[in-house]
Amino acid sequence: MEEGVRRITGARLIDHDGVVQDGNFLLHPDGSYSKSKGDEDVVENIDGSTRLVTRSLQNWHTHLAMILNRSMGEGLPLMEWLETSVFPVEKGLTAEFVEVGTRAAVAEMISTGTTFACDMYYHPDVVAGVLVESGVRGISCGPITDFPTPSYPSGGAEALQMMDGLLREGAPSERVEYGIGTHSVYSCSEETLLKASEMAAEHGSILHIHTSETRKEVADCHAEHGMYPVEYLDSLGYFQSSEDGGTVCAHCGWVTKREMRILSGHGAHAVHCPTSNQKLACGGTMSYPAMKEANVDVRLGTDGSASNNSLDMRAEAKTASLVQKHDHWNARVLVPEETWQLATKDSVDWVTWDLNDIRMRPWGRDGRRLLANLIYSGARCLDVLVGGQALRRDGATLSVDEAAAGSALEAAVLDYYSEI
Repeated sequence: MEEGVRRITGARLIDHDGVVQDGNFLLHPDGSYSKSKGDEDVVENIDGSTRLVTRSLQNWHTHLAMILNRSMGEGLPLMEWLETSVFPVEKGLTAEFVEVGTRAAVAEMISTGTTFACDMYYHPDVVAGVLVESGVRGISCGPITDFPTPSYPSGGAEALQMMDGLLREGAPSERVEYGIGTHSVYSCSEETLLKASEMAAEHGSILHIHTSETRKEVADCHAEHGMYPVEYLDSLGYFQSSEDGGTVCAHCGWVTKREMRILSGHGAHAVHCPTSNQKLACGGTMSYPAMKEANVDVRLGTDGSASNNSLDMRAEAKTASLVQKHDHWNARVLVPEETWQLATKDSVDWVTWDLNDIRMRPWGRDGRRLLANLIYSGARCLDVLVGGQALRRDGATLSVDEAAAGSALEAAVLDYYSEI
């Protein structure tokens, strides 16, 4: 559908501040909005009388193609799940499987109102290509480990060389870029971590790493280095400054307050992935109040569909709010406005939600119940607008054939498992 300014009439709109506004609005390609006078030149008029307009959701830690592994190994603890369910299957992973999985994952993202993903998975060039094709925004981070992987059978040196080549080629599009995904402190040597950090500084790219996800990871790091993971990374000079690209630290469920201050000092993004961590019984939960007190930039992520089962960031926002309230015995933690700000931070895109969905009722006086209903009850996503382009309209995704993506995923999974 044509790119440009869209007018939505008779709508309710909630921007980052959480305030409900009523009226006719112009949604501009640059992400701004303004009140409509009714005579502007627009590419489309949208009836907003049954629509709630909000910023789109942002998913800051994904393994998109792991939708291929969704609902595998249910009920297993983390390491057993990885060693018996995930790692054996991934040995047969091909670029074709990654493409099919990523396309299905992006279709799910769009259908649930998410327009950005910071991904870490094999064949990052393939992942980036699907993100570009679908019209969403993203950072495709190639995973770096010292052991062989499906993308890099020779290990870390090959992984770094290939990522260097992709970064030198430049960003695939204005909406999609590459990043470096050093997997973790336990799968990357000091040399690999340093080389990755230097490469990120050279290219101004983001660094993405799993950090303090499990108690064992933290204990092992301290036993080997005399430091916890964030302290260890800091001692190496690993962190990329926010001005040069930044560092994404996924999970952070077992970090000390000193480590939080380190994260804050580097402007790192700490990504809360509550559903995945709870489902795999990791035990540790990021402390949002402590992170906030330390001025750490916290984001939300789903992790992979294999551990989460879902890419629905609205559901992730709900889980984050509930677990923080529960863990801190404080119902005032992550109220709807702050939860939504956390889930949509930095979004410059728009989505609309179906106000006729029974889960959004009652709206309440002046729509005061709408945001809480959206977070805790849910609603059908009607429209997704990215950079002035409609990726979804009236409940149907335009940039990805959702039915075809689902059928291809089904066929790929059958083929995938016939080989193992």
